Amino acid sequence: MRKNICSVLCGGAILLGVAACAKAPAEAEQAGGAAAVSQETKVEASNGKKILVAYYSYSGNTKAVAGQIAAALGADLFEINTVETYPSAYGDLVDQAQREIKAGFKPQLSGRVENMAQYDVVFIGSPNWWGTVAPAVSSFLSQYNWEGKQVAGFFTHGGGGMQNCGRDLQRQLPGAKLLSPVAFAGRSSGAPQKELQAWLTQLGLK
Repeated sequence: MRKNICSVLCGGAILLGVAACAKAPAEAEQAGGAAAVSQETKVEASNGKKILVAYYSYSGNTKAVAGQIAAALGADLFEINTVETYPSAYGDLVDQAQREIKAGFKPQLSGRVENMAQYDVVFIGSPNWWGTVAPAVSSFLSQYNWEGKQVAGFFTHGGGGMQNCGRDLQRQLPGAKLLSPVAFAGRSSGAPQKELQAWLTQLGLK
């Protein structure tokens, strides 16, 4: 049933007046477990800025896009994981996501970025859940000082598009300069290369 998750979280605009998360593939990853820098290239981008790509991924789509961005820019990669695993059952996940978002709930995370102050640019990745960022991402954003940093949001979706993701991300980043965000249609292989490269070029980071 997880492959149909978009019918409420993504395509729920028809039934519930809301939309949005990344489309879940048949073999989707679960959130949870120890969070860590899963890929650390120790390489700075060509413009000399130290870059981090941090993301939360329920189905694997946001993870795939994050990996492509990190590879293109020589950035460090950090996966946001929750202590409590989200349910795999379709209905249970939909209900829990809705409750958390309505309540402004921020789940406990299982890891932190060491020395966030070293990064000049931070990419934040999230599936579009009910038209906004996933609660795990809100938890992540609340843990750090964003003053003076450049932040670029990227979102995956199953048909809902950007919706309020960019706006809601900006609201949680006091003092940061929000670069133009982007939304990619959910697919397990990640973002279309031409679209991704065009976006990075637009940001002046490629």
